[in-house]
Amino acid sequence: MKALQFPKTGDLAALAVVDLPAPVAAPGQILVQVKAAGLNPSDVKNVLGRFPYTTLPRVPGRDFAGVVIEGPAHLLGKAVWGTGKDLGFTADGSHAQYLTLPADGVALKPELLSFSQAASLGVPFTTAWDALERSQVKAGTRFLVIGGGAVASAAMSLAKIRGANVLGAVRRAEQVEELRTAGFEAIQLGQPDALGAQVKAVFSAGAEVIFDTTGFWLPAAVPALATFGRIAIIAAPVDGHVQLPALALYRRGGSVVGVNSLLYSCAECARMLEQFGRYFDEGLLPLPTGLVESPLEEGLARYAEVNEGQGGKIILIP
Repeated sequence: MKALQFPKTGDLAALAVVDLPAPVAAPGQILVQVKAAGLNPSDVKNVLGRFPYTTLPRVPGRDFAGVVIEGPAHLLGKAVWGTGKDLGFTADGSHAQYLTLPADGVALKPELLSFSQAASLGVPFTTAWDALERSQVKAGTRFLVIGGGAVASAAMSLAKIRGANVLGAVRRAEQVEELRTAGFEAIQLGQPDALGAQVKAVFSAGAEVIFDTTGFWLPAAVPALATFGRIAIIAAPVDGHVQLPALALYRRGGSVVGVNSLLYSCAECARMLEQFGRYFDEGLLPLPTGLVESPLEEGLARYAEVNEGQGGKIILIP
């Protein structure tokens, strides 16, 4: 089978298109013919050596959608989607024609999603879902999302379904307009010390939950926090450190929730996909648009583009 593989880390030049034997499903596993695989920034960081637990050589890729061609009778021939912490790190991932994983590590693909659309959603939506669950976003929660990426967009959409009062904070004026057109309240990020006042102009008592998807707004978010509020984070500066105003945080009774989708197995992620996947078929979540489909054989160029920060969600097609 055709696959992307890297025998060492530290340089994207280590990634190559290779011919590998097709994997064989062990007892308790399924064999999936990959129809589409998402390319996430974490896949690129993996090749660059940011995850010391990755075993080599390795086929990267976390997100996928495809068809089960070996496994239990109730799954044979079914269209499925999945993601998980093992794929691409300690087990071969989705940037290949075939993939093996535990039989309970996939969910049935929502019917209204194409394979490419389903493959674009795993990491962003499971990350957002985990953030909402663990920071206790529910009906009526005053919820601030900082950032304009895929995870932020997923969090806002999922929170709206839960009945939360959602406010987006983004950098550019056109992003503010896009959010308002989509039915969300939005503010434009400016100076960090102004964020508290901006948020309280919308939520007079502050935001009960703040989700910083950027890694840079944690200190500025504390003044915008309500009493006993929670701040969820999924990123940090390159050196891993921020200066936290601890006095202001504990006087509010506030807490910080670290969110990391790489803590969850394929089976655990599949249960998340089952919970929110139905929202696509029910018309409650918008279908993804603007995807950039690319042949798997051109994956090296696509990895380089993601590493350079070029926009557009890339989907590799084996």
